[in-house]
Amino acid sequence: MKKAATVIVSVLLWAIILIAALYAFTTMATKDSQNVSSILGYTPMTVQSDSMSPTFEKGDLIFVKKCDTAKLEVGDIVCFHTLIENQYALNTHRIEKIDETEGGARSYTTRGDNNAAADQHIISDGDIVGKYVGHWAKVGKVMDFLSSSVGFLIVIVIPMLIFFIYQVYNLIMINIRLKRAIAVENAQAAEEARLKVRASGGEDGAAESDAEAKLAEAERLRAEAEEMKRKAAEELAKAQAANASAGNSENGAADGMSDGSANSEN
Repeated sequence: MKKAATVIVSVLLWAIILIAALYAFTTMATKDSQNVSSILGYTPMTVQSDSMSPTFEKGDLIFVKKCDTAKLEVGDIVCFHTLIENQYALNTHRIEKIDETEGGARSYTTRGDNNAAADQHIISDGDIVGKYVGHWAKVGKVMDFLSSSVGFLIVIVIPMLIFFIYQVYNLIMINIRLKRAIAVENAQAAEEARLKVRASGGEDGAAESDAEAKLAEAERLRAEAEEMKRKAAEELAKAQAANASAGNSENGAADGMSDGSANSEN
């Protein structure tokens, strides 16, 4: 049961990591107005309009691959830099016409499959990012949701935080189980040693009992000696106090006799 749970959690973690990587990559791919990032020549992008419907629609995730522009033909779908509502942006439309100058330079007229008219801006080889090679329906909506702060928090941050807490808990429990196993092994070793001592024979037990008795007797004698020492110290202190009191009495009597003699002479 625990192994199954671990496998499920691991699969979820890898799914989250892949989603996060795809989110980061797609976001990075469309941030730069001059260059477009790619992995092994492929760039995923979210479709923002229905101009190419029904080939692909708004909310789909398309894949664009770098290509040799000299091999492009009419009918190919290309992603290119252009101006949309006076803003520099990426667009993906079908090539409707190719014009080539005497010097070999090519220009392209494009149009969306769902648009009645061709695009206003004529593009050149330098504007083309790559050629459309496929798409995932509606997956672009997921990328858009992940691009929002709420989506990133719910789908990526919170699950990874939960997984991190789970891993910390798992490490703590492994440490506790390891300590318990060591304690059990130590207890078993101590018990085995005790059984070996018992099995070694009655002489060892008698010797152990005799040693314990001798130790107890020594402790008793030491306690008696300490008690006798204490009593002797008390007797000595009393004798010293009595001697001091007697000395003080003799000194007082001598002083009285000297004073009497002096008075009688006077």
